[in-house]
Amino acid sequence: MKEIRTEDAAGQILCHDITQIIKDEKKGVLFSKGHIVKEEDIPLLLSVGKEHLFVWEKKEGILHENEGADILYKICAGDSMHGTDVKEGKIELVADEDGVLKIRRDALLAVNSLGEMMIASRHGDFPVKKGDKLAGTRIIPLVIEKEKMDRAVEAAGPEPIFSILPYHFKKVGIVTTGSEVKKGLIQDTFTPVLKEKLSEYPTEVIGQTTPGDDKAQITDDIMEFINQGADMVVCSGGMSVDPDDRTPGGIRDTGARVVTYGAPVLPGAMLLIAYYEKEGKCIPILGLPGCVMYAKRTVFDLVLPRIMADDEIFPEEVAAYGEGGLCLSCKVCTFPNCGFGK
Repeated sequence: MKEIRTEDAAGQILCHDITQIIKDEKKGVLFSKGHIVKEEDIPLLLSVGKEHLFVWEKKEGILHENEGADILYKICAGDSMHGTDVKEGKIELVADEDGVLKIRRDALLAVNSLGEMMIASRHGDFPVKKGDKLAGTRIIPLVIEKEKMDRAVEAAGPEPIFSILPYHFKKVGIVTTGSEVKKGLIQDTFTPVLKEKLSEYPTEVIGQTTPGDDKAQITDDIMEFINQGADMVVCSGGMSVDPDDRTPGGIRDTGARVVTYGAPVLPGAMLLIAYYEKEGKCIPILGLPGCVMYAKRTVFDLVLPRIMADDEIFPEEVAAYGEGGLCLSCKVCTFPNCGFGK
């Protein structure tokens, strides 16, 4: 940095905060570090006794923190998001639409491992809404070597680190298992919960069946919904290992590709995810355990947003839910790892 006369400072970048104190009225920052001085700022600067300023001195191969932040933003931002104005070497990314946040985690780790720069984000694979803050980027020092920012660009690769997968409208069939429901011995309290959760997304429930514990009928009901044009079939109940719990077998008998039967998530360990291939479409079939009916947050809340965004779920991703996959019924939800907020 260099010292210059305040009268000559127009167009220069401040290297420090300028504080203004007005007795009994104000004490605070008049201009922040990184501010680009304008002609109209000069009288204000002189009024607080700043006849000289320390400003950034441009050097070959050295970037100001704001220039570095702009580079970080460009390697982070995908479609359907925008950046805030740069301030003190920091830019935040904000969602422009609802969807599921996707993160290229290897690229994020590679950039954060370089030092003197940082990218902090929400958890990936979780739902976000328009206007949500997705990530913050900043340069740690006031200036940074251009060579280091070039390394960040190389480490990130050609694709943005962050992207948003939008939701797609889906027709949903509900297969409610259990002989007690079919015979009317108990009230079906599962379906209202499913409909409430589905209503948060662009969906239409096209029907519900109650095949009891008849495995062949469960299979037939699933296939009938698919033949009616369902984009997703949700089977509720009958997911444990008891002999009369037939839902997993009924799903398997459709010929669907089973991704997982079981998930390292509590509540929700007995989840089943399968995909049925038809005419180029990949139709998810979910087997939901009974906990979805009574627990506020379960494994269903983890997988439903991704299903709605056509984000195919793989076995290793289900396995990764184990870290943070324990619901502690917190007053402020931390399941998993603050993915849902309150």
